[in-house]
Amino acid sequence: MKGLLSEVLAKLLHVTGLETGWIFLMERDGSYELAAMENLPPALSHSNCAPMCKGDCWCIDRYNNGRLYKAINIIECKRIEDALFEKRADTNNLTHHATVPLRAGEEKFGILNVGAPHKTHFSHEELALLESIAFQIGTAIKRIKLTEREQENALTAERNRLARDLHDSVNQLLFSLSLTAKGGVALTREQETKETFAYIQDLAQEALSEMRALIWQLRPRGLENGIISALINYGEMLDLEVKTKVTGVVSLPGIVEEAMWRIGQEALANCKKHSQQSKVDLMITVEKNQVKMVISDNGCGFHCDESLKDIPTLGLKSMKDRTEFLNGQFNLKSSEKQGTSIEICIPV
Repeated sequence: MKGLLSEVLAKLLHVTGLETGWIFLMERDGSYELAAMENLPPALSHSNCAPMCKGDCWCIDRYNNGRLYKAINIIECKRIEDALFEKRADTNNLTHHATVPLRAGEEKFGILNVGAPHKTHFSHEELALLESIAFQIGTAIKRIKLTEREQENALTAERNRLARDLHDSVNQLLFSLSLTAKGGVALTREQETKETFAYIQDLAQEALSEMRALIWQLRPRGLENGIISALINYGEMLDLEVKTKVTGVVSLPGIVEEAMWRIGQEALANCKKHSQQSKVDLMITVEKNQVKMVISDNGCGFHCDESLKDIPTLGLKSMKDRTEFLNGQFNLKSSEKQGTSIEICIPV
């Protein structure tokens, strides 16, 4: 997405003869992200474009208020005004810009801003051209989002297919192996043979439990009753006692709830395999702009690099990647004989 927007913005400025431009991608809650910029003056680009990544301005206010529906002239740029007022770096004589909503039909995605030194007005022809290009950009953004959604649907379908195949093949074979070993224990009279069959039966039962947990991870059920209920039920399936504490109430976005569910599954599975404990604490705290989930145990723990530069396992790396994909923070604390705690904070 950002690569596309940066390339389009550079070509747009070249074709129109304008010098400076930037694109904000907007969220429904009014938050925004600087997705592309070209030739920003030092007053706006210093400190890694910090003046462009925070605060409000007139074009963003118009967009959020529903008053920005076509290409318009902005009399003066508030961010430039702030730079001049605070006597920051050179503005390169940029004082005004045109602003255009990026849209496809009735759906809006962000704002395109363009300007040039000493240019204080855009003609109707220039605004019409910018509006036409902005519509094409908006259409491209919508196609990208639809493609991403289709990829997610395809991934879910593949998970479901794999879960069915595992259930119909490997799961049934393990069940048959368990029954055969149980029959061997009943039929033989030699003690050593009985012990061998009993050992095989125990291994088959353990493999069955892990296979069922894997199938559930691939095709999760239970989220319709909420993330807490789903994780408690999953813990029970692993023979874990999950003690919960919940603060705050909110209807979480589906993508956030799915990520918490996957992270929680991985954390509980690690508790079962490695902690040598059967009790796990689960805490979920919902605040105004974020949800925090902490899963901890008092098990054997392990030596942990607190900087997280060297993630010890693929499962922990997966939890960290899922959290950071949603612009969240992942924290892991563990030490030998002191237990393990995993904390994630995701903005909502």
